[in-house]
Amino acid sequence: MKVPTERVWRCCDRSIDLSTSLVMGIVNVTPDSFSDGGRCFDAAVAIRQGLQLVEDGADLLDIGGESTRPGADDVSEAEELRRVMPVVSGLNGRCGVPISVDTRRPAVARAAIAAGACIINDVMPLTDGPEMADVVRESGCGLVTMHMRGTPKTMLAQAVYEDVVAEVEDCLAAALAQCAARGIARDRVVIDPGIGFAKTTRHNLELMAAVPRLARLAPVLIGASRKRFIGELCDEPAATERLGGSVGAAVWCALHGAAVVRVHDVKATRQALKVAFELDQLDGAR
Repeated sequence: MKVPTERVWRCCDRSIDLSTSLVMGIVNVTPDSFSDGGRCFDAAVAIRQGLQLVEDGADLLDIGGESTRPGADDVSEAEELRRVMPVVSGLNGRCGVPISVDTRRPAVARAAIAAGACIINDVMPLTDGPEMADVVRESGCGLVTMHMRGTPKTMLAQAVYEDVVAEVEDCLAAALAQCAARGIARDRVVIDPGIGFAKTTRHNLELMAAVPRLARLAPVLIGASRKRFIGELCDEPAATERLGGSVGAAVWCALHGAAVVRVHDVKATRQALKVAFELDQLDGAR
């Protein structure tokens, strides 16, 4: 899981070592999550889930209060705050790992950072004017900037590309330039090609195969866990039954340069990465 270069991700007062691939555990505080059907919608359950993921080996936690599955409806800012804030506050100081909040709203980002989060995972990066950039710059938090077309409601209709890798690469390079123009230091930013966001199964596979290329731009986060394309490839309609395909995707991407893999099944992914890492080390020593 050696990434292409030695890199550090600056996130508020933390310096996160990206010299080997990290596992980001997912905590969905939503009633309509595609991956678990809302199992962690209750704050107390979500906090227990986050602590369990850390015990299972998560290096980071990503907390989300708005579903971004295809066709998902928006939730209000007030509702997102109601869902997310008790979980961030409940995990801060207890989980021992950096906390990320998956949000596109500056007010949610600002509140989450004040409560102890140090990373903003923005699926619609910096699209609503300068306020989100201001939050990131002023706080010094880490930022995940992701490629996406449209919104969760409309993105399936926009999965049309002539060259998906080149087009996503250009958009991510533009996002990095936009961050720099708004005063966000390069070592604060990780890029995400947006697996499953306005992408077909073929597009997702091409982007994952291009991780070494994308990693030349900036550290790469891959979030493929339990997604629809795995179900299509493996003929498995139930998201919770896509463990094998999800672990396979995470291991492949880690071995080819992904700095972070964002997953639901931390323990299985951690075990698989450990074995793959040991084999890769032996192979590299020959």
